[in-house]
Amino acid sequence: MPPDHDPGLGGAIVTRVLVVDDEPSILRALRINLSAREYDVTTAVDGTTGLAAVARDRPDVIILDLGLPDMDGTEVIHGVRGWTSIPIIVLSAWGQESQKVAALDAGADDYVTKPFGMDELLARLRAAVRRAAPAPDEPVVVTADFTVDLAAKQVVRSGGSPAGAPAGAPVRLTPTEWQLLEILVRNSGRLVSQKQLLREIWGPSYETESNYLRVYLAQLRRKLEPEPSRPRYLLTEPGMGYRFRP
Repeated sequence: MPPDHDPGLGGAIVTRVLVVDDEPSILRALRINLSAREYDVTTAVDGTTGLAAVARDRPDVIILDLGLPDMDGTEVIHGVRGWTSIPIIVLSAWGQESQKVAALDAGADDYVTKPFGMDELLARLRAAVRRAAPAPDEPVVVTADFTVDLAAKQVVRSGGSPAGAPAGAPVRLTPTEWQLLEILVRNSGRLVSQKQLLREIWGPSYETESNYLRVYLAQLRRKLEPEPSRPRYLLTEPGMGYRFRP
């Protein structure tokens, strides 16, 4: 659950943003632009200070540079994800495709490539905060073999499959596996195109990387399907996309 907020002027909700970056010009630009839009901004110049600020200030969203002087940005993500689901937007340089993928797999929610436009970053920031906001009536989707609780972001066994796992046992999913499953479950019964999935999970520059989806769908099927080679829930529409059938 997100931390309590202090009301700002007129009782408005103030969104707290932590920026972790070692470039003074970027820190200054983000502080000025975010503060002008009434965000409450805290900054840190390295991973150690950033992790301490997360624990101390409980920000609502984190903007994190992957190239920090004292540790890799993915280490910071792992440190944050060990205890909280605060949205994380990573900043990366051109050519850091593998680092972006590693950051997303570690639990980052989105990324922006340097140099970036402020409007794009602000749009992604708003989207991350919006996605993290609690919804009062998140559905629970029950199948014969597992239950997906969208509010708790958890999957538990409904039956004894696979491999004799007991009913009620939680299924361990990576952040990317959960994100993929969540999109399909929220569109239950509807075809979700490959391009849409790739864009929502990895970003616009990955819209042609369909091999990513094949890998992660295979992992989800191994964890959720009674017979992964003959899926009954996570269906492929060849050349088009995927469909969740409860």
